[in-house]
Amino acid sequence: MTKELLPLGSVIYLEEATTKLMIVGRGPIFESDGENVYSDYVGVIYPEGINPEDAIFFNHENIEKVVFEGYKDDEEKRFMEVYESWESELEVIKIKM
Repeated sequence: MTKELLPLGSVIYLEEATTKLMIVGRGPIFESDGENVYSDYVGVIYPEGINPEDAIFFNHENIEKVVFEGYKDDEEKRFMEVYESWESELEVIKIKM
């Protein structure tokens, strides 16, 4: 099964949210409740942009609506192959949102 992730630059709404987010990272590892975990994405409020203190971590299943899908090319396919391999060997758990 091929994992589906949106490309960087995609703009989305999370479930029950009223503010748009732009995806700026995929597969971030971060600390939550004293434990290292990862999520599918890290996003920032659109159109304000990056504020490291306001980064929002979320998973693909938390997306309610895609407003804009970011740029994709052949590198995206290769990235997904590498990502799937990385994720299968990862020793931290995926956080449930």
